Parts: sequence; C-alpha cells; structure tokens
Amino acid sequence: MTNSPVSNIGFIGLGAMGAPMCHNLARKSPVAVMAFDLDGKRIDKAVSHGAYRAKDLAEVATADLIFVCLPGERETLKVCLAPGGLLEHMTPNKTIVDCTTTTVSSNRLIATSLNKAGANFADAPVARGVPNAVDGTLSITVGASEETFSLIEKWLFLMGSDVSHCGPVGSGTVMKLMNNMVLFQNVSAIAEAMAIATRAGIARDDVFEYLSRGSADSFALRRHGTYMTSGEYPAGLFPTTYSHKDLGYALDLASELGVDAAGAALVQGRFEEVIRRGFGDLYSPVLYRLFENQ
Repeated sequence: MTNSPVSNIGFIGLGAMGAPMCHNLARKSPVAVMAFDLDGKRIDKAVSHGAYRAKDLAEVATADLIFVCLPGERETLKVCLAPGGLLEHMTPNKTIVDCTTTTVSSNRLIATSLNKAGANFADAPVARGVPNAVDGTLSITVGASEETFSLIEKWLFLMGSDVSHCGPVGSGTVMKLMNNMVLFQNVSAIAEAMAIATRAGIARDDVFEYLSRGSADSFALRRHGTYMTSGEYPAGLFPTTYSHKDLGYALDLASELGVDAAGAALVQGRFEEVIRRGFGDLYSPVLYRLFENQ
C-alpha cells in the first residue's frame, strides 16, 4: 500500500459529534468533502456548511480519504465490512479513518480486511464532547502506521486542536476508552460530592465553584458540573446510553487484560440505573438524579 495525495474526502455519520466535525472539515478543507448519513436532513445541514451530498456508500468510497463517525461497533462493522459497505467498493490506496468510539478488536478486523484490498486504515476516536467538536478543538487519539498517520494528521487538525499518534492500529481506541473511563468516574465522583456538600448545607450553585479553586478541579468538574448545578441535562449532547456503551467497551478490555476495574464497574452500574429510570437519552451528568431521588 502507498499513500496518494488527497484530492477529495468523504464523511460518513452526521450525528452529535460527526456533524460538527464534518462541518469544520467542509469549511476548512482545500478539497471537496462529500457527506453521507441515513438522515437526509443531516446531509442538508452539512451541505449548508460547504459539503457535497453523497447519495450512498458507493459514492463515498470514491473519495481518497474517508472519515467514519458512528454510534458504535455494530454500526461501524456494518458500514465498513457488510455487503454494500465500504469494503465492497474499495480500491487500492484509499484511506479510511474511523473516528467512532468502538473496540480494539473491531479496529483490527476492519484494518485487516481493508489492508487486503490495498487500503489504509486508522482508528482516530475523538474526545472533549460536542462543544469542542463545534469549535474544532477536539482531542484525537490515533492508531495507525507512521505512513498513514503522516497522511491524515493535517486533516485531523481541521477538526481537533490536539492530535496524538498513540501507536499501531487499535492504540487510538485504547486511549479513547481510557479517557472515557476516567472521565465517567470523575462524573460519578462529582455527583457524590454535590450530594454530600448540599446535604451539609452548601448552596448548590457554590459547590463546584469552590471545588474548582482547589486540587479537585478538572475538565469533568467544569464541563459536567455545570449541568449538575443547573439540573438541566440536554438530550442533544452525548446521551447516557453512549456513555454506558463506551464504558462497557473499556470494561471488556480491562477484563481481557486481567485488570479489576472496580471503580469503572461501579459507575457502569450507575449508568444502568439511569437508563432503567428512563433517563438514558439525557446527557450523562443526569447521573446526579440518582442522588437527588435517594
């Protein structure tokens, strides 16, 4: 396989994260960007940001560089490997970059299949959430060969401000899963802190302001804590069902490697309770409702 110059780009998956990523890419890219999603209204919005409409996966597969950003493993395997998917239409020297938070095993399976067709593959899941996706300041962890990373790096910087080459295929996903595992445990911890502090008489609006001035400060405190303070947990951001999915991938990896991730398992149980109570479509700081309703 060789890396050819990129003359056009495809983007598949225009959900909560994928849409703003594609919009940034379309606005900033010096080459044409084709957008595809099963929801035509999402494609319309991407077109309004400068993308071109792709009618199906076969058309997207004509691009030199293809980004995929989907809900999870099942969807990614279907788009990449199922009949009618990218593999069926693949030609040599194309490069596919999977920005989905999925599993290391699916990364490697897709990479092997595409490599046999002469195509390159990288896993490049993204972190920091929807606001940073809109701003183009995502953190992107990449698993790829040196050659493939050198090809895609400049394009990733059109969507993110921090791009890290973590190692071979699968490495980007390992680090994204660990990022989310730590983040979700922080979210759970700050929910506990809010519950204890408010019951001890601290005003709800003050709890995270005071914590942010000390060593407890964190991204989770400043981002997720805002929602716990307001009590508003929008459905248009990253739903708890996605957090549950990602943490499940992390726990599966921990189990495969013989690590007892008891803290993460506790948080997974809390996510399951959130979903059981009917809040699964809401942003994950909704976990605080478990403490409010005790």
